[in-house]
Amino acid sequence: MTTSEPVFFNPLEEGYLDDPWPHLAEIREKDPVHHLLTGQWGLFRYDDTFRLLRDPSLSVDDDNVDMDALERPLRFEDVDPDDQNRSILNIDPPDHTRLRRLVSKAFTPRTIEALRPMIERMVDEMLDQMEADGNADVVERLAFPLPFDVISEMLGMPDADKDLIRDWSGAIVKTIDPIVSEAEVAAAIEADEKMRRHLADVIEWKTANPGDDLLTRLIEAEDDGDTMTAKELRGQVSLLFIAGHETTVNLIGTGIRELLRHPDQLEIIRKHGMPATGVDELLRWVSPVQITRRVATADIEFRGTVIPRGAFVLASIASSNRDHAFWGSTADILDLSRENAGQHVSFGSGIHYCLGASLAKLEAEVAIESFVKRFGQVDVVGEPKWNGRINLRGLDELIVRTR
Repeated sequence: MTTSEPVFFNPLEEGYLDDPWPHLAEIREKDPVHHLLTGQWGLFRYDDTFRLLRDPSLSVDDDNVDMDALERPLRFEDVDPDDQNRSILNIDPPDHTRLRRLVSKAFTPRTIEALRPMIERMVDEMLDQMEADGNADVVERLAFPLPFDVISEMLGMPDADKDLIRDWSGAIVKTIDPIVSEAEVAAAIEADEKMRRHLADVIEWKTANPGDDLLTRLIEAEDDGDTMTAKELRGQVSLLFIAGHETTVNLIGTGIRELLRHPDQLEIIRKHGMPATGVDELLRWVSPVQITRRVATADIEFRGTVIPRGAFVLASIASSNRDHAFWGSTADILDLSRENAGQHVSFGSGIHYCLGASLAKLEAEVAIESFVKRFGQVDVVGEPKWNGRINLRGLDELIVRTR
């Protein structure tokens, strides 16, 4: 601890969701290895977060958490084990290594880059409609539908029900906040069950009707005779719809909002296109995922403080992405040409580095650059509305006038 002044990480304090950065800076400076009131531990410095994420000995499986050390109103062990998520986000090696190898076969660089024409077409159609309307909600008309339509098209599910899946997804991701109410956990369990049944039906249909799409490739993915079980397959598809989609919505919507607040950076894109480091800098700046987690499998020390075995450790990506000790005196400046912007930790690091990073960056690049170049004058109408989430922080509404 670097000061005798008591500080407490409190994402529920007034104004935090609108502007978390001052509070994060205070924790980062005064108590960067922080014991939360919820019983979890928090890391707020870039070097500590990077070290945590790169340590292969740590776990992402909640079964390894010492639950007696936590204050939590309802636990997910109430869920039938057969229904619990088996995505690569929540499992350790060797199962993680095996599943990642299978899933990565469907996310090669060539596969992702081949999506560019489709993404450009989708974005142009969305912007055409926004331009015709004059006033439009960036989240509703661009940031949300684009990644949803892309993943639906990739999976071979073009008729997927946007509204239902959006509601289920929103309820499920709320549980990855560091503070969750009993009602929110109960709602997430119900939503997860509905999502599970829906995806099981989709996978069954696709198995009987294969096509030239990602879901077929996932079903058929094989490595030396090894394939995914039905439960594992369901977990990966759910992850694509939930984690990958939600974060890209936040990157596009919040990224456009931040550019509108920084006209000098907006003008760079308008005149010269998105810089090579531009999307990475937006990822650093907005941190679509604010927090990630690991479980200590043995006592581990950070800055003289020992975090005990079984502890649930939260690493603040948002704080780390603006840590002056790493980024220097310009940490609090948005600079699309920042040379080392790619060193942000918004996609994690190590063995759990986000498999969908290239897809998210491609979607954001096309959507944001096309939006900026299409509209010479954009005015925000009213106040943006945040989604109320501590972790997957983003906008629910950003209404703009485009003419």
